[in-house]
Amino acid sequence: MKKMKNEKEMVKKAIEEGMKYGENRGVVEFEATDSQEAKIEYIYRLLVHDSVIQPIPEDQISQKAMKHKLAIWASKLK
Repeated sequence: MKKMKNEKEMVKKAIEEGMKYGENRGVVEFEATDSQEAKIEYIYRLLVHDSVIQPIPEDQISQKAMKHKLAIWASKLK
């Protein structure tokens, strides 16, 4: 897994866009008290469930891997 140059910015964008995606679908309502880790995991699992992104093998799932996968997804958005 090679780190992207602007991965932190892409993770922020992924969280923002992922929250909009989940709320527009009507499946989640994020609270201000939700942690970043919880948001990342929920968004990752939602996008995998909807077949928007490919899943990471179960034995390799970690916060770092989910952040990286979401950063890649965000970098491909308009």
